[in-house]
Amino acid sequence: MLPQEQINLYIAEQPEWHRRTLVRLRQLIHSVDETIEETWRWNMPHFDHDGIMIGTIGLKHAVCVWFHKGALLKDAHKLFDKPEKDETKGMRKYRIEEGGAIDEKAFVDLVKQAVKVNRSGAKLPDAKPIRKALVVPEELDAVLRKDDEAWSHWEGMTAAQQREYVEWITDARKDETRKRRVAEAYQDIREGRTRNERYRVKS
Repeated sequence: MLPQEQINLYIAEQPEWHRRTLVRLRQLIHSVDETIEETWRWNMPHFDHDGIMIGTIGLKHAVCVWFHKGALLKDAHKLFDKPEKDETKGMRKYRIEEGGAIDEKAFVDLVKQAVKVNRSGAKLPDAKPIRKALVVPEELDAVLRKDDEAWSHWEGMTAAQQREYVEWITDARKDETRKRRVAEAYQDIREGRTRNERYRVKS
């Protein structure tokens, strides 16, 4: 399947607000430069120009746009979220909460900058934040190891995908919440779903 077809299908499966927002973001990105290329990477729509540039995704209550070299852009309108702990160095995220509107002028300005940065060949510093070793909760590790299929899917996930599950579980404040999250994580992992895929709501 061509990237454009994959993106069309992905957007079509989203709830109405997510669908409208993703369609408009796509239009705005292409309005900046007709040579921007659509690609399908990491199970999400991407838009490249002289290399990787922008990724978009529909989450449960928001749509997010990742600028892979966001640290090199001037965010005059403060669209970017504060970089998260352990986030890949240089990447910046623009989050649009469900029901909210795109700041189109500011967004287009960021896309124009992103194109210019990629055209220039500018690169981010090689240094990346030091990540702590991933410590998988004992109860999750135990249930996964008892199930060959679940363990195989877990081993096949990227470090970032595993970290999303681990942080979700360890962030639980109550024991009952933690146990419920372990059970839900086990079922999702057994079916080969990442956290993002679990919370991608379909209409």
